[in-house]
Amino acid sequence: MRIKNSRMEVLKMLISSKELGSQEEVLKALEMEGFQITQATLSRDLKQLKVAKAASMNGKYVYVLPNETMYKRVSKPSTVKEMMQTSGFLSINFSGNMVVIKTRPGYASSIAYNIDSSDIPQILGTIAGDDTIFMVKGVGVTNEEVIEGLRHVLPNIEY
Repeated sequence: MRIKNSRMEVLKMLISSKELGSQEEVLKALEMEGFQITQATLSRDLKQLKVAKAASMNGKYVYVLPNETMYKRVSKPSTVKEMMQTSGFLSINFSGNMVVIKTRPGYASSIAYNIDSSDIPQILGTIAGDDTIFMVKGVGVTNEEVIEGLRHVLPNIEY
């Protein structure tokens, strides 16, 4: 199961960072990342991720992940190996007792799950979308205390 989870993460990163228009292109990209799977397995993975095809800016139909606003793509994609070395965290902003964390596409729900599972006392709860996490911090909790509480979940967090 661990291999499948890893493969699914790589697949999400490939789809969000490259314009892949056929299953053959996806299979080749996965193979370059060390995953050799059959077309049938890829088809099941794409279905599980609810991947669709949409027209890109140049009119070519490419695979996209669901819930991506305007099917956005990373303009300067990192290699999958580089992306796997980070948590997916991009930024954090505060407004009163509200906190908004931006992530790479597809990472928000897993990061929010890790935050909720960590029982960080400064954070009352989270709501996650595809690339955004909304959090509510406790009364009287400072922004710095939230950052410190998140540090073991998001080691690369900076404010």
